[in-house]
Amino acid sequence: MSELTVEDVTDEVLSVGQWTDRAESHRRRVDEFLTPHLRRQRAGEPHPVWDFLFTYYSLRPRRLRHWHPGYGIVLAGEPARAYLGRTGYREHPHGVTVSAEHLSTRRDTVRFIAELLRATAARAPRLNCFGLHEWAMVYQAPQLRHSQVPLRLGSAGTDTVVESMSLRCSHFDAFRFFTDGAVGRNDRQLSRDRQIDSEQPGCIHAAMDIYKWAYKLGPLVPSELVMDALELAADARAVDMCASPYDLRRYGFQPIAIETPAGRAEYVKAQQRIAQRAAPLRVTLANRCELLLTGLDDGKADVTNG
Repeated sequence: MSELTVEDVTDEVLSVGQWTDRAESHRRRVDEFLTPHLRRQRAGEPHPVWDFLFTYYSLRPRRLRHWHPGYGIVLAGEPARAYLGRTGYREHPHGVTVSAEHLSTRRDTVRFIAELLRATAARAPRLNCFGLHEWAMVYQAPQLRHSQVPLRLGSAGTDTVVESMSLRCSHFDAFRFFTDGAVGRNDRQLSRDRQIDSEQPGCIHAAMDIYKWAYKLGPLVPSELVMDALELAADARAVDMCASPYDLRRYGFQPIAIETPAGRAEYVKAQQRIAQRAAPLRVTLANRCELLLTGLDDGKADVTNG
């Protein structure tokens, strides 16, 4: 995805061939991503790493397969009328498009996401948390959060690691799962209403959440951007779980032993790679949000894809 600027506000009508090609390409990409998950789901085989992408993140596979062009794009031809049964679409003199009325109902969401992403991007990345948020979620816990996989160092060993290092979590949606014993050990107390003030671009979970913010914007953003963000979220999730206290080797995940200096160095390098990939996606989504808000404020109805 290329970055968007305000100068990109214009009209665009996609011919039947153009938009159906994009829709089919999107479905193939999604199906390739979903195949292992759906196979496990049919077999009743839970996965402690990948199920998170479909449980914590609420977009269901069926909806993920639906391609959307993004606000301001008009889909031409009779096949486009099928979109009139989907939320947010209306007829247009040249076909079918997402309605300005739908955008208006999402104004507050668009503004919040834009502010959060811009604030996150503006901060220097912090790369010294070492993935300890997952350890803090089981610190002094009477039972495991993921009972199907053991703790690599056992309960006592896990608690010792938490006690040996500072907790520096900046992401509220990780912090809120800390055990009572871990909450007070964090270097700051986080809250939902101060989320915009605390998120920073080095955070693995902030990178993952670009996917959440993209799909929450529904048909207002192109589905290609949603899939870019999901693929990043999957890679970030893998790093997150490799650095976790869980022993996931039987699932093919080699541990990043953050209890050692070498493991912490390995984690920082992996964290940097995720942050570097997240940066342009975050900017692209923030720019799109701001263009949507510009369209509302100026009465414009069209924003092109990046």
